[in-house]
Amino acid sequence: QVQLVESGGGLVQAGGSLRLSCAASGRTFTTYNMGWFRQPPGKEREFVAAINWSGGRTSYGDSVKGRFTISRDNAKNTVYLQMNNLKPEDTAVYYCAVSRSAYYYRGSENEYEYWGQGTQVTVSS
Repeated sequence: QVQLVESGGGLVQAGGSLRLSCAASGRTFTTYNMGWFRQPPGKEREFVAAINWSGGRTSYGDSVKGRFTISRDNAKNTVYLQMNNLKPEDTAVYYCAVSRSAYYYRGSENEYEYWGQGTQVTVSS
């Protein structure tokens, strides 16, 4: 069992930045691929970004490319999501998740096994 705890969400003005963190329990963090997803109000959950176990490969959803950066620190069992140039449409609950699938980068929820509780990000216009 893996426990994930997200933090760093909050209220920010359009054009601002936030950095989300996701701390994972367990000794095998370095074997996990990690992803960030988000669920806007009244909409389905969507893929944001993913990173492989070593940090050497990343993938992003089209709507965040060039603005968001995913990274990880395996010594701290933590994955990050740096969000720049935020827009009102980025408003959502953001979730981190664990995948042991080779297809984690495709952004399908079906490839992810464990999920955090989420952190709210609100971008005002």
